[in-house]
Amino acid sequence: MALTIACGDPCESPEKEVFLARAADEEGAIRTESGLVFLRLREGEGPRPVGDNRVQVHYEGRFTDGTVFDSSYKRGRPSTFNLTDVIPGWTEALLMMNGGGKAKLTIPASLAYGRKGKKKSIPPCTTLVFEVELLGIYD
Repeated sequence: MALTIACGDPCESPEKEVFLARAADEEGAIRTESGLVFLRLREGEGPRPVGDNRVQVHYEGRFTDGTVFDSSYKRGRPSTFNLTDVIPGWTEALLMMNGGGKAKLTIPASLAYGRKGKKKSIPPCTTLVFEVELLGIYD
């Protein structure tokens, strides 16, 4: 006979779930099966990215307290990367966007940097909020 003890995900907490639920309650927001909360701020008229396309985006990343931790706007230039080279929450969201579109993403830690965090800039188990503008899609 085996004994299994379920401890749950250490990155989940009632406070984080309340934050995600509030984000999902915003008018027009959808919560995907994975837990991503996606709110379209502006519909794009261009194509959607697919597979491992390279994309160019402008974005601002915030912690749940509103503190900005990264911004391509502040750097004065957009970022370009492959869809396969970013956190899972970004990949999922960008595949839902059309070129020229803008969205607010509320990303649980499990779709961001998880239990490890990102060096000194993002602590472990952190829910992240981004505004992302999809500027271009490249093969």
